[in-house]
Amino acid sequence: MISAELVKELRDKTGAGMMDCKKALTETNGDVNAAVDWLREKGISKAEKKQSRIAAEGLAAIYSNDNKAVIIEINSETDFVAKNDDFKDMIDTIGNAILNSNVKTMDEALELDINGEKTSDYIVSKIAKIGEKLSFRRFEVIEKNADEVFGSYLHMGGKIATLTVVKGSDESVAKDVAMQAAAMKPRYVFESDVPEADLEKERKVLKEQAMEEGKSADIAEKMVEGRMKKFYKENCLIAQEFIKDGSIDVQTYLKNNNSELVSMIRYEVGEGLEHKEENFAEEVAKQIAGR
Repeated sequence: MISAELVKELRDKTGAGMMDCKKALTETNGDVNAAVDWLREKGISKAEKKQSRIAAEGLAAIYSNDNKAVIIEINSETDFVAKNDDFKDMIDTIGNAILNSNVKTMDEALELDINGEKTSDYIVSKIAKIGEKLSFRRFEVIEKNADEVFGSYLHMGGKIATLTVVKGSDESVAKDVAMQAAAMKPRYVFESDVPEADLEKERKVLKEQAMEEGKSADIAEKMVEGRMKKFYKENCLIAQEFIKDGSIDVQTYLKNNNSELVSMIRYEVGEGLEHKEENFAEEVAKQIAGR
C-alpha cells in the first residue's frame, strides 16, 4: 500500500501529477529515489512524443556579471506556459548556469551540471512537469573589456531581448541603444555588416527604379548612391534615426556622449519559426486538465 505521505514527498520532489506519482511508487515498490528515475524515464517518453509539435512561443532573457553576459531563448508551445513560474525559473536556472561556466557551444551547454543532472535532462524533467514541448533554441556569451559597458533591454517581459556593448562609461547610453534596437529591428548593426551581395541587389533595384522614372543610366547611377543612404538609415542600427531625438542618428547620439558601439545582439522570440494557430479556450482546458 502506497501512503499519501510518500505520494506527497514524490510530488514535492518532481512536481509530477498525483496519479503519476502513485503509479511510479507502485512500480518501484515505494522506493522514492527509484520512482524519481521512473518518472524521468516517463518524461523522456513524453518528450519524444512532443518533438514533432511546434514550440515557437517562450521567452528571451539576459544575465550578466561584471564583464560577461548571456542572452538566451527557450521556447514553449504556448504563451500561457511562457508566463508560468516554472518556465521562468527554468530559463533563469539555465541562463545563470551558463553565465557561471565557460561553455561556448550548445553541446557544451546541454552537458552542464544543474542540480546534479545535465541541462538536457533538466529540460526533460520540466517537459514532464509542464506538459509541453520545450526547446532550448539558442544562446550567446558576450565578454567586454573594462572600458566598456553592457546595455540590456527586455520588451514585453522577454518577447524581445537586446544586448549591447558600448565603449564608454555610461550604462544609460548603452541601454538607450539596446531599446533602439528592440524597437526598430535593424537588419544589421554597422554599414560594413551588410553583405556585398545584398548591396548589389539593392543597387540594382534602385537603378531600375530610377530608369523607370525616365532617368538616363548615368543619372540613375548617381541617384543610386544617394538612395543607398536611405537603405543604410532604414536597415543599419548605427545609421538609424534615434528614437528619442529624431534630429540625430544613433551614431551621433553615441558621439555626443563620448561613446562608441562595439556590438549588438537582438533576439525576438520565435523569429523564423513556424507558429501554430492558438485556441485560447482549448489551451486553458488542457492546462486545467494537467496535460
